Amino acid sequence: MLISDTIKIGTKLLEIRTEKNLTQAQVAELADISDRTYADIERGNANMRAGTLISICRALNITPDDILTEEDINQPGIEELIMRLESCGSHEKQTAAKLLDVYLSSLRK
Repeated sequence: MLISDTIKIGTKLLEIRTEKNLTQAQVAELADISDRTYADIERGNANMRAGTLISICRALNITPDDILTEEDINQPGIEELIMRLESCGSHEKQTAAKLLDVYLSSLRK
């Protein structure tokens, strides 16, 4: 599920940063933003531009997916995905596989 709440995003950034034993100043320097800007983002007091988001993700060696999504208990499991694909035609399965490849490669950039 996509997160748009700046406080939740900031909390996830705090958790990731502390797991990596980094200070706010270190992340800010690696992301090439001011200490204050990063601190405001982590507290949930500021919105990020897309470029800032990418810079912070690179600094923490994570993907935007790591901070912008949370697990949805209602998300489909592998069995449900397979059932959905089984009801598709050959062309639909090929298209789904290509879309999945594009999505997964975008997460790894």
